[in-house]
Amino acid sequence: MNESLEKSGAFQQARLKSERLRILILLSAVGAAFVLRSLRTAIHPSHEDFRLWVVATGLVALFVAYEFLVLRAVDDAMQNGRDLPRAMWIGSIVLETCLPAFGIAFLWSGSIDPLYRPLANPAALLFFIFIVLSTLRLNPALCALSGFVAAVSYLAAAVYLGWKPLVGKEVSLLSPQRTVFAYAFTLIATGLVAGAVAREIRKHVDAALREADLQRQVERLKHELGVARSIQQSLLPTAVPQIEGFEIAGWNQPADQTGGDYYDWYTLPDGKILLALADVTGHGIGPALLAADCRAYARSSFSSGGDGLLPAMERLNALLSKDLQEGRFVTFVAAVCSPADSRVQLLSAGHGPLFLYFLKEDRFDEQGAQGLPLGISPTLISEPPLTVELNPGDMLVLATDGFFEWANAQGDQFETRRLGETIRRSRERPAREIISILYRAVVEFSGGTTQQDDLTAVVIKRK
Repeated sequence: MNESLEKSGAFQQARLKSERLRILILLSAVGAAFVLRSLRTAIHPSHEDFRLWVVATGLVALFVAYEFLVLRAVDDAMQNGRDLPRAMWIGSIVLETCLPAFGIAFLWSGSIDPLYRPLANPAALLFFIFIVLSTLRLNPALCALSGFVAAVSYLAAAVYLGWKPLVGKEVSLLSPQRTVFAYAFTLIATGLVAGAVAREIRKHVDAALREADLQRQVERLKHELGVARSIQQSLLPTAVPQIEGFEIAGWNQPADQTGGDYYDWYTLPDGKILLALADVTGHGIGPALLAADCRAYARSSFSSGGDGLLPAMERLNALLSKDLQEGRFVTFVAAVCSPADSRVQLLSAGHGPLFLYFLKEDRFDEQGAQGLPLGISPTLISEPPLTVELNPGDMLVLATDGFFEWANAQGDQFETRRLGETIRRSRERPAREIISILYRAVVEFSGGTTQQDDLTAVVIKRK
């Protein structure tokens, strides 16, 4: 027996429900047999039939009373989330399986030769019903015990009726002496077969319980991921920053319930607006936690002083390096906009390319990162920040690689070239619409393939 399965609360409940069903079926079967016996006595009444009916009534009444007590114990165990004592399982098998033997011993007709009474009594058929129903106990050992008890009690009833085995004599295989033995062996074999059937039923019950448990875990995980997603989405900015001379929009869509991308913007102590976009390696709950970690560190690092982008980025890198495991890193880009100033200051730690569109020349440029990703080294390795002049209609597009690496069914990626063409076509649109058009373009290009990476974009457009 699998002890871990035996101790499983779900399996215990399943076995108790099965035992409850078995008792109800057994009561129905015995009740139906008793009703038929009563009808026969009523239709063809005789002194002997009435005597046998009285004995049968007493046996059935005791049996029904006992089964109702067991049924009450089963219901109580189910309500309290516990199993029945092992002694009760075994005792129930022994007492129930002996019932047909009592029927054979006491419900016999005087017109039948004593040698044939153990063979000609219909009560013997109840043995097989009891043994077959024992499979619902989901315990092969109890099924085998049921067959053994049936054989022993049957032989005991036969001996009580005067049957004696003949040893050492040549007797026909069809004689009552040999046939009684054959019946007993058949009952034992039936118990073993019932045990094999119970073992298979048990395997299916175990598989169904495991599947149900797995489904509950999946549902719980979905719920937890949904909560995590709502929390992560709540960390994204809701109000668009109002900067004189600029139009700004941001958008994020993770590949899973949660993702490793995020964007952010907030006002610095000197009145300038800092816009940030980050991409943690991977996607899912782990990168999502790191993204939230990065957001908190970034706000602390950039808001702590006005000493510039590079020192702030160095502080951020030092903080993240302590949290990131080997093989993990964060690409991070920060842009600073000043009211009524056409210049935008940029510093990218491993995030690239950065997309610049110049309306007057109708030119689309890609700018690489100035430094290594955050977390690669405890000390940030980076060039000084880059300053970009944006004239009216010019724009800076910060996007994660989920856009241009999204591939179609043929394996072709969207690539930065198509991204640039999409931005150029939508250059007259507001910043938020540009992001929507870009997303629709990459989805249409993918042809229905699954989004494999998080999508995040920030558009800074000069009015």
